[in-house]
Amino acid sequence: MKVFLRGLAAVVSVFSVSVVANVLADAPDTDSVKAKIETTLKWRVDSIADSPVDGLLQVGTENGLFYVSKDGTYLLQARVYNLDAEMRNETELALADMRIEGLKQFDDSVIEFKADDEQYVVTVFTDTTCGYCRKLHEQIDEYNDAGITVRYLAYPRAGLNSPVYREMVSVWCSADPKKAMTNAKGGSSITPSSCENDIAEQFKFGRRIGVNGTPNIVLSNGSVIPGYQPPAQLLMALEQAAG
Repeated sequence: MKVFLRGLAAVVSVFSVSVVANVLADAPDTDSVKAKIETTLKWRVDSIADSPVDGLLQVGTENGLFYVSKDGTYLLQARVYNLDAEMRNETELALADMRIEGLKQFDDSVIEFKADDEQYVVTVFTDTTCGYCRKLHEQIDEYNDAGITVRYLAYPRAGLNSPVYREMVSVWCSADPKKAMTNAKGGSSITPSSCENDIAEQFKFGRRIGVNGTPNIVLSNGSVIPGYQPPAQLLMALEQAAG
């Protein structure tokens, strides 16, 4: 019996080593995949992890969320839907988590128009020259009266070397950013100002989470409403999102 048990233990040990070896062999070399993306595309990779799809990794980059084959050969920009979970958008769920966590870094940077009876909070990526951003801001009192607090982050659509970028820096660096925001969106000239700011980081973060236009409204659950929404319609969307 002892001989049999020793033999069985040896077989189990060999089998375990074989299983571990196979797992390690199948594990993707994420460092190599990350290096290949950064070297080939010149993109910064912020995160890399397993995706919901076998054979693909989920990669968060400075230019958005992508999927890449585990050998680093193929890169995909796609939406992944789960047919076994009523067409659940797995990509949007991943982006929602990224938005919720990433927005925390800008808590001290937002220009906030707070509702007295706050029921909901939205973060709006905005551009002072955007027509629909201006239309949204014209109704800021109506949003607040509906219980919606609006927090602005900067997304200068023309990029970081543009006049609107410099204008938005002046807004954020003014003595009264809320007044400067209202004046800028009303078409008034803004006194040039500079200070230590994170406008560039706000813009880059917007790109990472899929912002490609303004206004871009991020709800507290991480979901996004792209484009302008009148106060009543936004309130309805927030109520639906709250369940």
